[in-house]
Amino acid sequence: MGFRPGEEPADGWVPTRAFGRAILVTGLLVFLAALTGRSDLVVLAAPFALGTALSLRRRPSSLPAPELSTMDARIVEGDDFTVGVSVANPDPVALDLVLLRLWLPRWVRVRHGDHPYAAPAAAGSLAEVDLSGTAMRWGRHALGPLSVYGVACDGLLVSLRVDCEPLPLKAYPATDPFRADEAMPRAAGLVGQHHSRLTGEGGELAGVREFAPGDRLRRIDWRVTLRTRRVHVVSTLSDRDAEVVLLLDLLHEAGESGGTGGAASVMDTTVRAAAGIAEHYLHRGDRVAMLEYGFRARRLRPATGRRQYLTVLEWLLDARPSGGAYEPSAGAFGAHLLSSNALVIVLTPLLDQRSAAMVAGLARSGRFVVAVDTLPSDLNPSIDGNWGPLAHRLWRMSRENVIGLLREHGVPVVGWAGAGSLDQVLRDVTRMATAPKVGRR
Repeated sequence: MGFRPGEEPADGWVPTRAFGRAILVTGLLVFLAALTGRSDLVVLAAPFALGTALSLRRRPSSLPAPELSTMDARIVEGDDFTVGVSVANPDPVALDLVLLRLWLPRWVRVRHGDHPYAAPAAAGSLAEVDLSGTAMRWGRHALGPLSVYGVACDGLLVSLRVDCEPLPLKAYPATDPFRADEAMPRAAGLVGQHHSRLTGEGGELAGVREFAPGDRLRRIDWRVTLRTRRVHVVSTLSDRDAEVVLLLDLLHEAGESGGTGGAASVMDTTVRAAAGIAEHYLHRGDRVAMLEYGFRARRLRPATGRRQYLTVLEWLLDARPSGGAYEPSAGAFGAHLLSSNALVIVLTPLLDQRSAAMVAGLARSGRFVVAVDTLPSDLNPSIDGNWGPLAHRLWRMSRENVIGLLREHGVPVVGWAGAGSLDQVLRDVTRMATAPKVGRR
């Protein structure tokens, strides 16, 4: 063919084994005819030579151009999506077929697997194959690369492999159902759905009092006014919004993730619970901020609305345990980042003494802290040897001791169990925040 083994041809097309066999048979027959003087061997070699020559007249000069596309670039884990695989043939010569294979990441499943696919490609046409798949776990996935080979000249030539860039696919975490019907410990904003202890414009009745300058006429209680012969108005509690800070402990990962419908690791529980809690409070009009306790110390500023919810989901896609040579920054959660009125919900597996110290430090600073235990209850580490069960029991006792110390610091620790997990805990925190303070004289 005019090129040495190991060198790529200029046009990107190389001979196949079928081409080599055709040349070998033709040459062998001609050689035997010349050696033995039998002309019938030349007649037998003529079809092979003529067929090969006619097929090579339709030799393509351009390589196929693959492309990946999808309308479902943002999905929720467990949802189905469709990937469009297209291969363009810009050459005026038709290809016998194109062979393509899509390489899949770990947490993406396609109906027919990652087997090769074949499709015809006419001259100047576009060969398309639609593949249906499912994202089995949240995160940023890369579909691809897509590898394509073109076959031409009746199978005598095949193109070099042409790769297409991977297609990014975002799988948002499936939000665990969550609700919290209790009041917030402190409400700091001017508008919202939480009732504060201050009177103002709202929907919760605070009482009936005498009319004062500045009261609106529509607030007059005519029944009490006619009975007492003095003008009385109805007072209500003002509705305030609150700031919720979700603090994710990402120092360690534990457990093995089984994807959608399987076992949940610490990261799975943390991310899904954070998405559910953020969705609940943002739907109520509260401001939600995100913090990461780890070696990266990422932060998402507090905001409200649907746009903030989408930003939270994007922020959670990059959550991952990351080791480092340095200790996590102790001043990453200072007073300039956490409001004194904010409710801090710490999602932590409590696998590290540094995490417990961080939670206790937040409680000592006067903030309302609730610790959510994200360690799976059915986690059983495999420890070999006769001392394995005893070591596991001692580790469990040490962890329970850490939880008890946190509760002595005033930090309630509750395991994550979906909807209503934090109702009783937040109700107790609210009761302590609204209780009258006793001071010394």
